[in-house]
Amino acid sequence: MRTADFDYELPPGLIAQSPTQPRDSSRLMVLHRQTGTIEHRRFGDIGDYLRPGDVLVLNDTRVIPARLLGNKETGGQVEVLLLHREQAGWRALVRPGKRLEVGTRLTLGEGDHTVSAVVVERGEDGSRLLTFDDEAHLPKAGEVPLPPYIHTPLEDPERYQTVYARQPGSAAAPTAGLHFTPELLEALQEQGVGVVYVTLNIGLDTFQPVRESDPTHHTIHREYVQLSPEAVGGLNRARQAHGRIVAVGTTGVRVLEQGCREGVFESFHGWCGLYILPGHRFRGVDVLLTNFHLPRSTTLLLTAAFAGRERLLSAYQEAIEQGYRFYSFGDGLLAL
Repeated sequence: MRTADFDYELPPGLIAQSPTQPRDSSRLMVLHRQTGTIEHRRFGDIGDYLRPGDVLVLNDTRVIPARLLGNKETGGQVEVLLLHREQAGWRALVRPGKRLEVGTRLTLGEGDHTVSAVVVERGEDGSRLLTFDDEAHLPKAGEVPLPPYIHTPLEDPERYQTVYARQPGSAAAPTAGLHFTPELLEALQEQGVGVVYVTLNIGLDTFQPVRESDPTHHTIHREYVQLSPEAVGGLNRARQAHGRIVAVGTTGVRVLEQGCREGVFESFHGWCGLYILPGHRFRGVDVLLTNFHLPRSTTLLLTAAFAGRERLLSAYQEAIEQGYRFYSFGDGLLAL
């Protein structure tokens, strides 16, 4: 297995720059894994493929205003991207990285919404640990970071949040869930489909390509996860009743696979560094709902592990030929 095996050519015009309106009007490719059959539908039709007793697993994380712009004491400009909260401060990516040594003081934000920070540690991965004078002001000093391939500002920042986002902590949205509306979720539940919420606070590794020629040499960043006893109860009841576990997004897959032991889900909270590659034996996921991912990304490798590499890349090629929209604001893929 080589990283080059998970590459493909995407015309730049197919990278979605804005979300569809309404959310559930996106296209939906339905991939039947056993036969390779593909159907082209609208996202609002997803109920046609779900059964009473199935359970949708939704990641309820909320994107925080993690991008902060400002200056060093010397006047040089800096950009900070908060990754996650640690006991001693905030782990962050910074630019320019080489010039922000331990002890550097920063003023971030603008106008009445500024915060002061100091670099207290340099990580081996190039990240920094920052402490702030007043973290309560962080939400107003920062802005929600959009992925680097989106160049059009959002008129409504809430369109980069799912309608069920409630647990602040992510640097990126769980984009497979952006297609759901409250009305669609209500209709699915009336149909007998259950809903379970888990939390995985997404870091920026989701946008990082695998740079090693052998993907097994790549190191994935850890992310904070919570699988509650309430969620576990719903999942195990569904399994006992032979309902399918439908993971909404690759983040949901990682939570479920880490929390499932021999077909039984167990509650936990803490750090998740699960890196899923082709060859992985799935224990906690029966159906995957996701988007179309970047070449050579960990999310593409995970999806290939679930759907099969050749079958998935063939589906991607058909999506390109059919003009599907790719990446965060793009269309959906349901792998049955």
